[in-house]
Amino acid sequence: MNTHTTRAKNHGASCHGSGGLAPAPPGTPVVALVGAPNAGKSTLFNALTGARAVMGNWPGTTVEVCRGRWRTGTTKNRTVDIIDFPGAYSLDPMSPDEEFTRAKLIEDPVDERPDAVLVVVDAANLARCLYLVAQIAEEPYRIVVALTKLDVAASRGISVDVEALSLAMGVKVVAVDPRRNELSDLTDTVALELERSSCCVTPVRPVATGDGAGKNGEDADFAREDARFAWVDEVCRKAVTSSPAANSMSDRIDRVVLHPVAGPLVFLAAMWLVFQITTTVASPLQDRLGKLFDGPVTDGARRIMDAVGLTWEPLRGLVTEGLIGGVGMVLTFVPLMALMFLCLAVLEDSGYMARAAVVADRLMRAIGLPGKAFIPLIVGFGCNVPAISATRVLGSARQRLVACLLVPFTSCSARLTVYVMVASVFFPEHSGTVVFVMYLISIGLVVLTGLGLRTMVWRTLGSEPLVIDLPVYQLPGPRLALSVMWMRLKGFLHTAGRIIVATVIVVWALQSTPVVGGYGFGDEDLPPQDSAYGAVSSAMAPVFEPAGFGTWSLTGPLITGFVAKEAVISSWAQTYAVDDPTDADPEEQAESPLAAAIRVDFAGASGGHALAAVWAFMIFLLAYTPCVATLAAQRREIGLWWTVVGMVVQLTGAWALAVLVFNALKLVL
Repeated sequence: MNTHTTRAKNHGASCHGSGGLAPAPPGTPVVALVGAPNAGKSTLFNALTGARAVMGNWPGTTVEVCRGRWRTGTTKNRTVDIIDFPGAYSLDPMSPDEEFTRAKLIEDPVDERPDAVLVVVDAANLARCLYLVAQIAEEPYRIVVALTKLDVAASRGISVDVEALSLAMGVKVVAVDPRRNELSDLTDTVALELERSSCCVTPVRPVATGDGAGKNGEDADFAREDARFAWVDEVCRKAVTSSPAANSMSDRIDRVVLHPVAGPLVFLAAMWLVFQITTTVASPLQDRLGKLFDGPVTDGARRIMDAVGLTWEPLRGLVTEGLIGGVGMVLTFVPLMALMFLCLAVLEDSGYMARAAVVADRLMRAIGLPGKAFIPLIVGFGCNVPAISATRVLGSARQRLVACLLVPFTSCSARLTVYVMVASVFFPEHSGTVVFVMYLISIGLVVLTGLGLRTMVWRTLGSEPLVIDLPVYQLPGPRLALSVMWMRLKGFLHTAGRIIVATVIVVWALQSTPVVGGYGFGDEDLPPQDSAYGAVSSAMAPVFEPAGFGTWSLTGPLITGFVAKEAVISSWAQTYAVDDPTDADPEEQAESPLAAAIRVDFAGASGGHALAAVWAFMIFLLAYTPCVATLAAQRREIGLWWTVVGMVVQLTGAWALAVLVFNALKLVL
């Protein structure tokens, strides 16, 4: 396996917030946070900003960055606008993200650049990180270096003299440990640096004025590069001492975790455990939330409407059965989402997820993608939208296109809510295993689709060795894991909340609109199948008869699921006008009204082969278009034409798979 790895401590928790990228208030200093991937930059950003961060596209670009408020100084009385730039080893761009970082730091007019640059440097890989410092130091910036992972360096026999390093570089250097929140020296140093007048800032120039004199073009570039490397060597000589290190515990564990056979088995076992924890521990919490919405919240809403004299039944139905019922049902899955995000954060902070990328490297190269394509695909299991943006880490435009087309086949957390509900109804004793199998099928779809694209469309797709930092194994920090979980959960709720409310209102309006005579808008006696919603669903239902779920009540939620997969659950709640099975105790779930209604529906639509139809339904849900937000992200990254091509492939492929699975399983189930 052509995989090259180095070791470093994992500080790589990414920003997963949501919202617009608001500009800083007038007069607020702007600090650019830059550094190499896995140097600890994003973890430092999270520690500095806490929950005061947002993520969004930089105005005028498609590049997503994190931006937040940071209070600096001894008394923390000064607010700084800190921007977490994409990770970069140097300012010689090899991807759109690196092009953005170079443009904002080097090519933009001076008056549009940040007021200061905070460079994160990994003490365990100092020479590699200092080249970026050398490039930035050639510009007239206030520069502060945050030195991370001194403990990792020490475990490898590397000692870095912070004061000597600062003197050698001519910039302030501060040792930090963001995982333990040891940041006070950094906040004071940056505050003092910002107080210096810009006229007093003298650029540190590793490249002397005479370097490259009389040279043009590539010769001058080589001279500058040689001068920078010479500067890096000189700095390391003055500040670093090293001694042989003993074989570490991480090395011994990696003999198993990175083994060609044992490694994939460990990965599958870890993922199975995540889903088992997610589905079993969350069940009683879901039960309590369900009872809260069905009882006190609904009763309270009715009392308020009675008090204000709101008697129009259609509107009362929208509030109680639509908004509270539909949104409340989705919110019952918040514990499940939180547990899953927490488990994944623990795996990341422990250092395991980098190993998973190495395990997946051979598979990635088989479908013509580099090993680092594993990063956006893993992000896709949380949400497909940021995963599409994460494909910018790939240097080749063709590789980015292929990755963008594959991401929708990764099973996002919105689909997970539907899997869990269906599995709790039909497989109550094995719901965790069923969900795990769905994720295995998702991985299989990614691989098969990638092989198909490489075989039929891009035979010349190249691959490259994986170069990645392998963190030392460590006990996850509770504060960091909870912070990452909250940012991801907040993003999920922010997106799902808006979509669910809009979808519930649309479904309510369609279900309240009769398409036959004898009924008025919002008539309580209007059968759902005689509403506009039922008519649209009935028109689509015959398409799914070969897959075993060709009824209007099973097809309708798939239509709303095109907007967002979370809407499948709320649409079912409105269609059947009964309670969610998660509102009952686990042993009573099979007897809940919604569970009974779904069982009857699948049994009737499938001709008595309900389990075969259920698997076909879940596989269609997995394979067809994730949501309109994903389509918008794809259009932004790869254009309208390829977005449409991808959507057609997803829809036709999902239907064909559902039909195949139903007809195969009904022979054995």
